[in-house]
Amino acid sequence: MERSRIRRGGDMRAADIARINPTATETEAETAPEAGPVVPEIPISRTLADFATSLRYEDIPRPVLERAKHLILDAVGIALASTRWDFAHKTATALQGLGGPGPSTVFGLPLRLPLRDAVLLNGTLVHGLDYDDTHVPGIIHATASTWPCAFGLAEAHGLSGRDLLAAYIVGIETGARLGAVARGAFHQVGFHPTGLIGTYACTLLAGRLTGATPQQLRHAQGIALSTGAGSMEFLEDGAWTKRLHPGWAGVCGITNAALAKQGFQGPVLAYEGRFGLFPSHLGPALAGCDYGLATADLGEVWELEQVAVKPFPACHFAHAAADCALALHTQMQQQGLRPEEVRTITVKVPAEVIKTICEPVAKKRRPVSDYDAKFSVQFIVAAALLRGRFGLAELEPLALSDPAILSLTDKVSYEADPASLFPRAYSGEVVVTLHDDRTLQHREAVNRGAAERPLSNAEIAEKYAQTATLAVSPTHAATIREALLTLDTHETMAVLSAVLRG
Repeated sequence: MERSRIRRGGDMRAADIARINPTATETEAETAPEAGPVVPEIPISRTLADFATSLRYEDIPRPVLERAKHLILDAVGIALASTRWDFAHKTATALQGLGGPGPSTVFGLPLRLPLRDAVLLNGTLVHGLDYDDTHVPGIIHATASTWPCAFGLAEAHGLSGRDLLAAYIVGIETGARLGAVARGAFHQVGFHPTGLIGTYACTLLAGRLTGATPQQLRHAQGIALSTGAGSMEFLEDGAWTKRLHPGWAGVCGITNAALAKQGFQGPVLAYEGRFGLFPSHLGPALAGCDYGLATADLGEVWELEQVAVKPFPACHFAHAAADCALALHTQMQQQGLRPEEVRTITVKVPAEVIKTICEPVAKKRRPVSDYDAKFSVQFIVAAALLRGRFGLAELEPLALSDPAILSLTDKVSYEADPASLFPRAYSGEVVVTLHDDRTLQHREAVNRGAAERPLSNAEIAEKYAQTATLAVSPTHAATIREALLTLDTHETMAVLSAVLRG
């Protein structure tokens, strides 16, 4: 398999450029960062298609396989919990009205839908509480799109658990790398990479599961240029649209692969072409991209190990700040301090996330929905500081209108963190100043759950037990857990389908 190699992270050096483009002159290599990203000689879509079709289950290290099954376990627990929320039932009703019944399983609900409708609904359930995992460098909710897509296709085609698991990992490895290319720029220009990049990841895994050739998969990635989407406008009014993005990515991935298999032609330079993904979506921010990250170390370094599991049901960008607030809550209790003694709260976050979790200030201080609150560092820090926790209960209507929390949100200001490790980690710091001018301060350089501070598989299983049992009995939750953690022993999806249905 042909692929280009580049060092991971940082600005590209002349040696990196020469490795990707051996024909570049020394002068070209030295000036390339100012001119924009260096285009690899081998098209990105070709390298990714070759990887997607050639990766063998036997080539995947055992720890990666085990972690993959635990990431899936986390996703299923969240999906089951989501069935208690209104958005799940409204989405299910709409899809039932469109396509009627079908053969495909819906997680935790007593209905079956046509394949693509089931994938859309399952992706919505996994992502609906914003409690699902995130590949940190790519800033993409990796499992929310790839797992429902891979499960739906494996179920529809009678494939094995090994087939499913390998395809899921293909989706994670390709989507994570594509997200990392932009270095956080998609959010800055208003695109949600989980929907946008997730479409390409799902296209690649769908092609693998349906027997597409490498050439067909190159065309399928080009077709994805016209189907992938995901807008950040939901931040303005707490809309539900973000919840749809990963499931829609799965729908598009299945569609793109099917079209390409029948000879439908897509542009072959899907990513780096004149109007490819990155030039068309990023504008001037393209200059900061690194195309080499799209294919670096495929099959050798496993990006799945960079996927962070969330300890809080909120935007990952605010997690370090939430942990800081919890630590300060403990300090205040130990010193006998009351919330009324707080004069100001200053939160330091990465400059790149301010648009997402800090602004506009008035809206962030008065979230009108749980989704508003999930993306408000002001609310998250205030609630965690006051209550000593931040879970699903802190997103209920009574919490959103709690005068004690809202009083603290008015005291929260923010500033860019000059020591941030973004995008390697989502750093955070909180400084509480009291009326007597004393200060309390706590910093989290690396957010809990990230690769440098990962939640263990046992901690993921504990989180699964908490989320799943919001919707099913402990006995049934244990049955599902056993089926998922032995996924690669299943000859078909029959057993898993049976236990996942509501």
